[in-house]
Amino acid sequence: MAEAVVTPLRPKRPCPECGRASQRATFPFCSPRCKDVDLNRWLSGAYAIPVRDDEDDQENQGLAGAEPDERLTRP
Repeated sequence: MAEAVVTPLRPKRPCPECGRASQRATFPFCSPRCKDVDLNRWLSGAYAIPVRDDEDDQENQGLAGAEPDERLTRP
């Protein structure tokens, strides 16, 4: 009888914290410790999503002269 070939559902990736093989229970991390280290970095502000200041300035300039009611209804 021929053996069935089992293909993984997703490719194996290393743990983003330490580089070891990731585990199913803590994916994409290798252990609860690495998972907690990453969470701590997000909560402490070590990781941040960059914001481009020029986009915020353009939005604020368009609404600067508007009346308060227009600011709420204007897209």
